[in-house]
Amino acid sequence: MKLRQRQPRQRNERHLAWIRTLPCCVCGDDISTEAAHIRTGSINHDKPPTGMGEKPGDFWVLQLCSKCHREQHAAGDELKWWASKGLDPFMLAIQMRQP
Repeated sequence: MKLRQRQPRQRNERHLAWIRTLPCCVCGDDISTEAAHIRTGSINHDKPPTGMGEKPGDFWVLQLCSKCHREQHAAGDELKWWASKGLDPFMLAIQMRQP
């Protein structure tokens, strides 16, 4: 079995700052928006999984208000939480990338 080499994290403070200016993509709250990183991997979207002590790249983020962000973390299963909202987090994050 071949181990996956840890890749350097893609950082982009400008993208994170822009994401924080948008309303929550779940409830529309525009007061307390946070940049929520998607931790789950997806082969279909070329998103590597995130290991322990590892944070996803800054382009794998979505805008969530603090309430939805906490709810998402508390849910345990990130993908089930997004599905319960009727959203595909991978496609949303890809669409949010600025050219």
